[in-house]
Amino acid sequence: MRFSPLIVFILFSFILISCHEQKTVPYNYLENVKDTIGKDMVKNFEPVIQKKDLLSIQVYTTTTAAEITDKQFNLPQINNANAGQSTILTGYLVDRDGNIEFPKLGTLHVEGSTAKQLSDLIKSKIVADSALSNPSVIVRFLNYRVTVLGEVGHAGVVNIPYERVTILEAIGLAGDIPLSGKKTTVKIIRQVNGDMEIGHIDLTSKDMFGSPYYYLMQNDVVIVEPRKSKLRLNDQSIVAQRISFALTLITSAALLYSIFK
Repeated sequence: MRFSPLIVFILFSFILISCHEQKTVPYNYLENVKDTIGKDMVKNFEPVIQKKDLLSIQVYTTTTAAEITDKQFNLPQINNANAGQSTILTGYLVDRDGNIEFPKLGTLHVEGSTAKQLSDLIKSKIVADSALSNPSVIVRFLNYRVTVLGEVGHAGVVNIPYERVTILEAIGLAGDIPLSGKKTTVKIIRQVNGDMEIGHIDLTSKDMFGSPYYYLMQNDVVIVEPRKSKLRLNDQSIVAQRISFALTLITSAALLYSIFK
Protein backbone atom coordinates (compact mmCIF):
# COMPACT_ATOMS: atom_id res chain seq x y z
CA MET A 1 0.00 0.00 0.00
CA ARG A 2 2.98 2.33 0.01
CA PHE A 3 2.07 3.39 -3.53
CA SER A 4 -1.39 4.67 -2.59
CA PRO A 5 -0.47 8.28 -1.66
CA LEU A 6 1.49 8.69 -4.90
CA ILE A 7 -1.36 7.27 -6.96
CA VAL A 8 -3.85 9.59 -5.25
CA PHE A 9 -1.60 12.57 -5.96
CA ILE A 10 -1.29 11.69 -9.66
CA LEU A 11 -5.03 11.15 -10.02
CA PHE A 12 -5.72 14.48 -8.32
CA SER A 13 -3.32 16.28 -10.68
CA PHE A 14 -4.92 14.61 -13.68
CA ILE A 15 -8.39 15.74 -12.57
CA LEU A 16 -7.22 19.33 -12.12
CA ILE A 17 -5.75 19.43 -15.60
CA SER A 18 -8.80 17.83 -17.19
CA CYS A 19 -11.25 20.19 -15.48
CA HIS A 20 -9.37 23.39 -16.27
CA GLU A 21 -11.94 25.91 -17.52
CA GLN A 22 -11.24 27.70 -20.80
CA LYS A 23 -12.42 31.28 -20.39
CA THR A 24 -11.34 32.58 -23.79
CA VAL A 25 -14.27 33.58 -25.97
CA PRO A 26 -13.74 32.88 -29.71
CA TYR A 27 -13.95 35.79 -32.13
CA ASN A 28 -16.37 35.93 -35.05
CA TYR A 29 -15.96 37.38 -38.53
CA LEU A 30 -16.75 41.11 -38.56
CA GLU A 31 -17.53 41.04 -34.86
CA ASN A 32 -19.64 43.94 -33.55
CA VAL A 33 -19.83 45.56 -37.01
CA LYS A 34 -23.08 47.40 -37.74
CA ASP A 35 -24.68 47.89 -41.14
CA THR A 36 -22.65 50.19 -43.36
CA ILE A 37 -22.48 51.24 -47.01
CA GLY A 38 -18.76 52.03 -47.12
CA LYS A 39 -18.36 52.58 -50.87
CA ASP A 40 -14.72 53.56 -50.60
CA MET A 41 -13.69 50.79 -48.23
CA VAL A 42 -12.87 48.14 -50.86
CA LYS A 43 -10.17 49.22 -53.30
CA ASN A 44 -10.15 48.27 -56.96
CA PHE A 45 -7.91 45.30 -57.58
CA GLU A 46 -6.23 43.84 -60.61
CA PRO A 47 -3.58 41.13 -60.29
CA VAL A 48 -0.20 41.87 -61.82
CA ILE A 49 1.86 39.34 -63.71
CA GLN A 50 4.66 37.66 -61.77
CA LYS A 51 7.57 35.40 -62.61
CA LYS A 52 6.54 31.77 -63.21
CA ASP A 53 2.97 32.76 -64.10
CA LEU A 54 1.43 30.78 -66.93
CA LEU A 55 -0.53 33.03 -69.28
CA SER A 56 -3.10 32.27 -71.94
CA ILE A 57 -2.89 34.85 -74.74
CA GLN A 58 -5.27 34.58 -77.68
CA VAL A 59 -5.34 36.94 -80.66
CA TYR A 60 -8.53 37.26 -82.71
CA THR A 61 -9.51 39.28 -85.76
CA THR A 62 -12.83 39.90 -87.47
CA THR A 63 -11.33 40.40 -90.93
CA THR A 64 -12.44 38.05 -93.69
CA ALA A 65 -9.48 38.63 -96.00
CA ALA A 66 -7.78 35.31 -96.72
CA GLU A 67 -4.31 36.80 -96.76
CA ILE A 68 -4.73 38.31 -93.30
CA THR A 69 -4.79 35.77 -90.47
CA ASP A 70 -4.34 35.78 -86.70
CA LYS A 71 -2.80 32.28 -86.62
CA GLN A 72 0.71 33.67 -86.84
CA PHE A 73 0.22 35.31 -83.42
CA ASN A 74 -1.23 32.28 -81.64
CA LEU A 75 0.35 29.14 -80.24
CA PRO A 76 -0.69 25.96 -82.06
CA GLN A 77 -3.55 24.09 -80.42
CA ILE A 78 -2.91 20.56 -79.17
CA ASN A 79 -5.64 17.94 -79.41
CA ASN A 80 -5.93 15.37 -76.65
CA ALA A 81 -6.75 12.01 -78.22
CA ASN A 82 -7.67 10.55 -74.83
CA ALA A 83 -10.39 13.14 -74.31
CA GLY A 84 -12.23 12.88 -77.59
CA GLN A 85 -9.99 15.32 -79.48
CA SER A 86 -10.61 18.10 -76.94
CA THR A 87 -8.25 21.05 -77.13
CA ILE A 88 -5.54 21.46 -74.50
CA LEU A 89 -4.78 25.07 -73.65
CA THR A 90 -1.15 26.02 -74.04
CA GLY A 91 0.35 29.06 -72.40
CA TYR A 92 3.30 31.38 -72.02
CA LEU A 93 5.50 30.83 -68.96
CA VAL A 94 6.95 34.05 -67.56
CA ASP A 95 10.68 33.43 -67.14
CA ARG A 96 12.97 34.52 -64.29
CA ASP A 97 13.58 37.84 -66.05
CA GLY A 98 9.86 38.55 -66.27
CA ASN A 99 9.68 37.98 -70.04
CA ILE A 100 7.75 35.82 -72.48
CA GLU A 101 8.54 34.89 -76.07
CA PHE A 102 5.59 35.84 -78.25
CA PRO A 103 5.14 34.64 -81.87
CA LYS A 104 6.27 37.21 -84.46
CA LEU A 105 6.77 39.89 -81.78
CA GLY A 106 9.73 38.29 -79.96
CA THR A 107 10.60 38.98 -76.33
CA LEU A 108 8.08 40.95 -74.28
CA HIS A 109 8.66 42.11 -70.71
CA VAL A 110 5.39 41.36 -68.90
CA GLU A 111 6.25 41.25 -65.18
CA GLY A 112 4.40 43.92 -63.23
CA SER A 113 1.77 44.46 -65.92
CA THR A 114 -1.91 43.73 -65.54
CA ALA A 115 -3.71 41.53 -68.05
CA LYS A 116 -5.25 44.61 -69.67
CA GLN A 117 -1.92 46.40 -69.93
CA LEU A 118 -0.35 43.38 -71.61
CA SER A 119 -3.34 43.07 -73.93
CA ASP A 120 -2.98 46.72 -74.98
CA LEU A 121 0.79 46.29 -75.48
CA ILE A 122 0.40 43.25 -77.74
CA LYS A 123 -2.44 44.88 -79.64
CA SER A 124 -0.37 47.99 -80.38
CA LYS A 125 2.62 45.93 -81.54
CA ILE A 126 0.47 43.76 -83.82
CA VAL A 127 -1.10 46.81 -85.46
CA ALA A 128 2.32 48.38 -85.94
CA ASP A 129 4.08 45.27 -87.27
CA SER A 130 1.42 43.64 -89.47
CA ALA A 131 -1.57 44.18 -91.70
CA LEU A 132 -3.88 42.84 -88.99
CA SER A 133 -6.09 45.77 -88.03
CA ASN A 134 -8.25 46.15 -84.96
CA PRO A 135 -7.26 42.82 -83.32
CA SER A 136 -8.70 41.52 -80.07
CA VAL A 137 -6.22 40.20 -77.50
CA ILE A 138 -7.47 38.19 -74.52
CA VAL A 139 -5.01 37.57 -71.64
CA ARG A 140 -5.82 35.18 -68.79
CA PHE A 141 -3.94 33.53 -65.92
CA LEU A 142 -3.81 29.74 -66.22
CA ASN A 143 -2.26 29.04 -62.79
CA TYR A 144 -3.96 31.51 -60.44
CA ARG A 145 -3.76 29.88 -57.03
CA VAL A 146 -3.10 30.60 -53.36
CA THR A 147 -1.97 28.39 -50.47
CA VAL A 148 -3.87 28.29 -47.17
CA LEU A 149 -2.09 26.72 -44.18
CA GLY A 150 -2.57 26.32 -40.45
CA GLU A 151 -5.80 26.14 -38.45
CA VAL A 152 -8.34 25.71 -41.27
CA GLY A 153 -10.72 22.97 -42.36
CA HIS A 154 -8.38 21.53 -44.98
CA ALA A 155 -5.04 23.18 -45.63
CA GLY A 156 -3.42 23.13 -49.04
CA VAL A 157 -3.28 24.80 -52.43
CA VAL A 158 -6.51 26.46 -53.60
CA ASN A 159 -6.90 26.80 -57.37
CA ILE A 160 -8.92 29.86 -58.35
CA PRO A 161 -10.98 29.53 -61.55
CA TYR A 162 -11.22 33.30 -61.87
CA GLU A 163 -8.65 36.06 -61.46
CA ARG A 164 -9.74 37.73 -58.26
CA VAL A 165 -10.21 36.20 -54.81
CA THR A 166 -10.67 37.75 -51.38
CA ILE A 167 -9.19 36.47 -48.14
CA LEU A 168 -12.69 35.42 -47.03
CA GLU A 169 -13.29 33.45 -50.22
CA ALA A 170 -9.94 31.68 -49.94
CA ILE A 171 -10.60 30.69 -46.33
CA GLY A 172 -14.07 29.51 -47.31
CA LEU A 173 -12.56 27.33 -50.05
CA ALA A 174 -10.14 25.94 -47.44
CA GLY A 175 -12.97 24.82 -45.17
CA ASP A 176 -13.30 27.87 -42.88
CA ILE A 177 -11.44 28.68 -39.65
CA PRO A 178 -12.60 26.57 -36.67
CA LEU A 179 -13.06 28.03 -33.20
CA SER A 180 -9.52 26.98 -32.40
CA GLY A 181 -8.12 29.30 -35.11
CA LYS A 182 -7.06 32.91 -34.59
CA LYS A 183 -9.06 35.29 -36.82
CA THR A 184 -7.55 38.52 -35.53
CA THR A 185 -4.04 38.12 -36.97
CA VAL A 186 -4.20 36.07 -40.16
CA LYS A 187 -0.78 36.15 -41.80
CA ILE A 188 -0.22 36.65 -45.56
CA ILE A 189 3.12 35.98 -47.24
CA ARG A 190 3.47 37.70 -50.61
CA GLN A 191 6.25 38.09 -53.13
CA VAL A 192 6.59 41.64 -54.44
CA ASN A 193 9.27 42.48 -57.01
CA GLY A 194 11.34 39.51 -55.90
CA ASP A 195 11.13 40.37 -52.18
CA MET A 196 9.09 38.48 -49.59
CA GLU A 197 6.47 40.59 -47.83
CA ILE A 198 4.61 39.51 -44.68
CA GLY A 199 1.39 41.22 -43.63
CA HIS A 200 -1.50 40.64 -41.23
CA ILE A 201 -5.24 41.12 -41.52
CA ASP A 202 -7.94 41.14 -38.85
CA LEU A 203 -11.01 39.24 -40.05
CA THR A 204 -13.08 40.43 -37.09
CA SER A 205 -12.82 44.11 -38.09
CA LYS A 206 -14.45 46.04 -40.93
CA ASP A 207 -11.02 47.61 -41.52
CA MET A 208 -10.07 44.43 -43.39
CA PHE A 209 -11.91 45.77 -46.47
CA GLY A 210 -9.34 48.53 -46.80
CA SER A 211 -6.36 46.23 -46.26
CA PRO A 212 -3.96 45.56 -49.16
CA TYR A 213 -4.36 41.88 -48.24
CA TYR A 214 -8.14 41.74 -48.56
CA TYR A 215 -7.69 40.76 -52.19
CA LEU A 216 -5.12 38.00 -52.56
CA MET A 217 -2.58 37.91 -55.34
CA GLN A 218 -1.61 34.72 -57.13
CA ASN A 219 0.93 32.62 -55.19
CA ASP A 220 0.04 34.28 -51.85
CA VAL A 221 0.39 32.07 -48.76
CA VAL A 222 -2.24 32.49 -46.03
CA ILE A 223 -1.38 31.20 -42.54
CA VAL A 224 -3.97 30.89 -39.76
CA GLU A 225 -2.40 30.40 -36.35
CA PRO A 226 -4.05 28.38 -33.53
CA ARG A 227 -5.45 30.23 -30.54
CA LYS A 228 -3.61 30.03 -27.21
CA SER A 229 -6.42 27.89 -25.82
CA LYS A 230 -5.70 25.30 -28.54
CA LEU A 231 -2.02 25.36 -27.65
CA ARG A 232 -2.86 24.94 -23.98
CA LEU A 233 -5.11 21.99 -24.78
CA ASN A 234 -2.32 20.41 -26.77
CA ASP A 235 0.09 20.90 -23.87
CA GLN A 236 -2.46 19.48 -21.45
CA SER A 237 -3.04 16.50 -23.70
CA ILE A 238 0.69 15.75 -23.70
CA VAL A 239 0.84 16.06 -19.90
CA ALA A 240 -2.23 13.85 -19.54
CA GLN A 241 -0.67 11.20 -21.76
CA ARG A 242 2.51 11.25 -19.68
CA ILE A 243 0.55 11.01 -16.44
CA SER A 244 -1.52 8.14 -17.86
CA PHE A 245 1.66 6.33 -18.85
CA ALA A 246 3.24 6.91 -15.45
CA LEU A 247 0.02 5.81 -13.72
CA THR A 248 0.01 2.59 -15.75
CA LEU A 249 3.58 1.85 -14.74
CA ILE A 250 2.89 2.56 -11.07
CA THR A 251 -0.29 0.46 -11.07
CA SER A 252 1.53 -2.41 -12.73
CA ALA A 253 4.36 -2.14 -10.20
CA ALA A 254 1.86 -2.07 -7.32
CA LEU A 255 0.08 -5.13 -8.71
CA LEU A 256 3.33 -7.04 -9.09
CA TYR A 257 4.38 -6.03 -5.60
CA SER A 258 1.11 -7.25 -4.08
CA ILE A 259 1.45 -10.57 -5.93
CA PHE A 260 5.07 -11.34 -5.09
CA LYS A 261 5.47 -9.76 -1.66
